[in-house]
Amino acid sequence: MSQERDFVPLNIAILTVSDTRTEDTDVSGKSLIDRLSAAGHHLADKRIVADDIYRIRAVVSEWIASETIQVVITTGGTGVTGRDGTPEAVSVLFDKTLDGFGEVFRAVSYQDIKTSTIQSRAVAGVANGTYIFCLPGSSGACRTAWDQIIRDQLDYRTRPCNLVELMPRLLEK
Repeated sequence: MSQERDFVPLNIAILTVSDTRTEDTDVSGKSLIDRLSAAGHHLADKRIVADDIYRIRAVVSEWIASETIQVVITTGGTGVTGRDGTPEAVSVLFDKTLDGFGEVFRAVSYQDIKTSTIQSRAVAGVANGTYIFCLPGSSGACRTAWDQIIRDQLDYRTRPCNLVELMPRLLEK
């Protein structure tokens, strides 16, 4: 009997957090859309919002309340400057935090950017059965996160385990 699994496409929303980017200049958002589409997933929604914790939280809250969006990926606002507030905006929404994501992201990033990786506050979690990944705003960081972590975890065929196979159980009480 074959142990092969079929790919399960997911509905993914992309949020770019920036005071300056537009749809024309949003290289990180475009990179994520290209990658999720190439992997076989569907873009459920895409927005750009200013670095404001309440605006960020409002959009992410809308998406996690949606019955059709299964994954939210944000890019931007994870640094240490005064305007960087994505982790503060989003992490309060988490039912569970995926601590391993930030740890692995920084470990993988160290190969490219060395100790500068300590400036990243990339986080991930689950809220209302929706996976949320908060990535730095650089296109290189988005490529690293997708190519080396997120892509495989959002692929039902990945063994020994992946996040997709847990989706039916995320809302268990």
